[in-house]
Parts: sequence; C-alpha cells; structure tokens
Amino acid sequence: MGNLSILSNQTHLNAYCPHCQTSLNVKGKEEEYLKLIAVYNGKEFQLKLNPTLNIYDTELNPQLKNGDVLSDIFCPYCKKSLVVEDKKCESCGEKVAKITIATEKKMLPFYICTTYGCEWHGLSLGDEKKLLPKIPRQPMPEQDKELRAHNFNEVPYGLTSEAAIIEAERCIQCTNPRCVQGCPVNINIPAFIKLIKERKFDEAAKKIKEKNVLPAVCGRVCPQEDQCEEVCVVGIKDKPVAIGNLERFAADYERNMNLVKAPFIAEKLDKKIAVVGSGPAGLTCAADLIQLGYSVTIFEALHEAGGVLVYGIPEFRLPKEIVKFEIDYLKKLGCEIKTNYVIGRIKTIDDLLKEYDAVFIGVGAGLPRFMNIPGENLNYIFSANEYLTRINLMKSYKFPEYDTPLPHGKKVLVIGGGNVAMDSARSALRTGAKEVTIVYRRSKAELPARKDEVHHAEAEGIKFQLLTNPLEYIGDKNNWVTGAKCIRMELGEPDSSGRRRPVPIPGSEFIIDCDMVIVAIGTGPNPLLFATTPGMERNERGYIKVNPDTLETTKEFVYAGGDIVTGSATVIKAMGAGRKAAKAIHEKLSKK
Repeated sequence: MGNLSILSNQTHLNAYCPHCQTSLNVKGKEEEYLKLIAVYNGKEFQLKLNPTLNIYDTELNPQLKNGDVLSDIFCPYCKKSLVVEDKKCESCGEKVAKITIATEKKMLPFYICTTYGCEWHGLSLGDEKKLLPKIPRQPMPEQDKELRAHNFNEVPYGLTSEAAIIEAERCIQCTNPRCVQGCPVNINIPAFIKLIKERKFDEAAKKIKEKNVLPAVCGRVCPQEDQCEEVCVVGIKDKPVAIGNLERFAADYERNMNLVKAPFIAEKLDKKIAVVGSGPAGLTCAADLIQLGYSVTIFEALHEAGGVLVYGIPEFRLPKEIVKFEIDYLKKLGCEIKTNYVIGRIKTIDDLLKEYDAVFIGVGAGLPRFMNIPGENLNYIFSANEYLTRINLMKSYKFPEYDTPLPHGKKVLVIGGGNVAMDSARSALRTGAKEVTIVYRRSKAELPARKDEVHHAEAEGIKFQLLTNPLEYIGDKNNWVTGAKCIRMELGEPDSSGRRRPVPIPGSEFIIDCDMVIVAIGTGPNPLLFATTPGMERNERGYIKVNPDTLETTKEFVYAGGDIVTGSATVIKAMGAGRKAAKAIHEKLSKK
C-alpha cells in the first residue's frame, strides 16, 4: 500500500475523501489512523493507514499476503468508491484508489495501490518535499549558565536518543553529499545519519570509525560549522543538520553501552613505525598504521598521552575520561605509548630511524607567542599554554590535592579571540575571577573562535573589549601587573587572511585595570626538533617543510603533519594529516 517513506514517523497528515470531503483521520485510544473500507473476495473490512501513510493494517484481517489485489476501496462515510480509472500503479500496474491530503499550501492527490504490499504512492518528488514538515534543528541541552560558571563539568549534555532521531530526520540524504567533501577525514556522513534515523546507533558509531578513530572528541571540539555543516544543503534555506552533535551522540552511545570493540587485524607486518607526539595527528596516524598491520610506538614528552586534547582543551569542553577512553582503545589495537619521552633529548629522529622503518612527527605547535611589548615580564602575565596546562593536565584547580598551585586573579584580561582565548577566559571565571575580559583587536564578526564558544562565554558573563589592542603592561613597585595600556582600533583594508586589517586610532589610548593577564595570540614550533635533526628543512613560516602530497619531510622516511606543519589549526585537520601520512607511509614501505 502507499508508503510515504520520506516522511518522519512523527508526521501526521490530514486526509480527506475526494467526494464528500469528510476527514478520514480517526483518533483511537492509543493511536491516530486513517480509516477506509476495502473489499477482498467479496468481503468488506476496515483498512487502516497510520497518518504517515506508511503502515498498512486491517481489522477482521482476511489473511492478506503480499501480492493480493483488493477489488475496491471506498469511503466509510459517503460509501463512494475511491478507485479511479485514469491512473494505474506505476510499480505493479494495478488500479489505484485516490484520496486527498492537505499540505500547508494546497491539497494534493495521494494514490493507494490496491495490491497489498505495493509501496508506490504516485507523488512527485516535489510533492513529497511539500509534505515534509519543517523540523527545527534540535537544541543541545546544557548546564544552567549560572551553575556552570563555577564548575568544570561538561557544559552541553548531549542529545537524547529521540532528539537525535528527529535531528537525523532533517538530513535529506543528498545523492552528492557535499558534507563528506567538507570533512577533512571524509566520514560517510549521510550513511551514519541514516543509521541513527533507523535507531541503529551502534552501527552508526562503527560507520564513523571507519574514517575517524576519535568521534567522541571530534563531536565535541571540531568546528563543524566551518566544515561539514557549512556546506550542508539543508543549511541553504534553514539551519544545517547538526552533524557534530549527531557524531557525538553515536560515539557516546557506543561508549556508554559498552559496545566498543577493537577490530581484528588479519595480518601483522614485520615493520615498525615511530610516532612522535600523541595529539590528534599522531593518534590517527598510529591507528591507521596499526590496522594495516604495522607495529607502532608513540613517544610522548608529557606524562599523559593526548597532546592538546589533554593539556589544552578544558574539562568543561572535553572531559579527560573521554580522551583516556579513546587512547585506551588505541592501546587495545596494540599501540605502545611511551610517556615522559622527549624526542630530541632522550633520542633524536636519527636514532629512531635506526630502530624503525619510518617516523611520523605530530608534536603540534606548542611554543607560546607574545607581543613583545613593554611590561610583558611582569608577574602574573601568563601564556595560555602554561595557564591551560596547569589547569588541565596538572590539575592546579584541585590544589592542594594536586601540588601545582593555581594562579588566582580577580580582574583577568585575556588577549586574543580564538578558541584558546575562550578556553582561558572561561577557565579563569571557574577558578574564582570576579571579572574576565577578552581583549581582541578586531570586531566580533572577525573572532576566529567557534560561534558556540563565543556564545557560551557571553552567556557566562565574559566581557569583550573589541577593536582594542594592548600597547604595554603596567606594574606596581613589586613588579605585579596592575593594568594594561590599550589603544582603540578601526578596521581598514583586508589583509592576507581576508579579514580587514586593524588600524590604531591615534590619541585613543586608555588603561584597563587587571591583576592577571593570559596571552592567547597563537603558538609557534618548538625549536628542539630542528636543532637535533639535521637535514629536516623548515617552510617559509618556520614549521616543518613537507611534500604536500605525501607529507614526507626533506628527510627520507620521516613524515610530519598537524600544527607542526600548518601552524595552529583544528583537531580534525590534524587527524586528516595523520591519515594522509599513514597512507603515504604504507605505500612507500610496501614498494620498499
């Protein structure tokens, strides 16, 4: 019978008899359905369709089976036959009955094939789309803004299963899904969303993991709004499908239901790979190579694996237990991880090449940048790297339970407008600051931080001093910072980044009082690797120079990817680099 499969199970249609115009909708005790009368082998019985027109049921069931043909279908009120002579089923060729269904703008004919089990309904694709309800993007529930400003618990709670299914219904399953091209690791986005829609949550998580070994991480911290969601077709006339929220939902379901299983690796190769750095690039490269059969060892300089995922991103945005779970999964695959192991000191890249067949460098760009303005050496002026590492990895917010003291400020300035600046500002608020102000030299429209992070910061009471740039820091007689001398800016012509260049306004200097400053204006490459690795060249920006097609450095069998090649970028782009390098390593070693 007519199966309008494009419609959501939550969709209720109003249907009418085309003769007497009586509504065919009936509200039963437990369900709403459409009531018709059918005739089979000379016997009349009630024919029921649910309001989505995709469930065929009968009362006084005459034991119909697929392929049986009804002799008539008629209105239960005026008793007139609904079978029409001028149209046949385009699927099986049998006669069809006609009813009228209402949309927001007009009435449309809907044809019910008299062949039991036939799913043709005679609507054009355009008419189907007119029947689609406008499902709003499902909001992510989150902690109350007054409560969360005083704790480090995760802010968004995640979608419920029902909300995830409704959100998945918004995906129109494009034949040429641009969202896949927008994803740096090319996740089959329509496929995993379709599985969520079908309530196959575990299968959805497994589908994501075919391309992404860190879905719970990426679902939380990746800038989907600038990648997959930016090119979502639904977003042309409406808000795009919440791809990131759905990715998080599937990954969380798999983890919470204890359904995570390490894949079976059929063949082990007699080749070893060294991965330097356990951030997103290193973890992805390692995971891909392990699944290809290589033995992989990760060398991590800090005492916990995870790189920027553990030292840079706060607990309220990415819980450490999730990162630990993902890394434990990698260990189950067979990866060895050596922590407190500084490559360039304990061993060099050349030392590794004597033991391993190839080396991948994914150490990130962790060298703090400062503005080099007067007063920057005053007490209580921190780089964001140090500040966030103290809080995230060294757990200073739990002092004295953990013995790294927390720098306390009552009036805190954060210099910069990216995600790291938002993380620093929101962390300062949670550790006792009475007032936190972000100082950024451009306008709000140019803020490089994710929109969600800016929204959360504003909701929590973070102040924004925009079109403002520090000129120098002011201190007291004991060299403790007490303020920042700033100047107002205006936007001029676009610079090389495409954003309008900030230009100082002469005579607009003013002072902002503060007792702590966090500088979050970017990072650079650590010089240690370059100093101890002869033959590895830098690019024009000072990062590692690589072949763009293979990510191999100027030193053979040494590859690099992530922030150490591109400068500060996103987690998912670093993962994309790790995947690209793993593929290139496998191809080269296979030929060798």
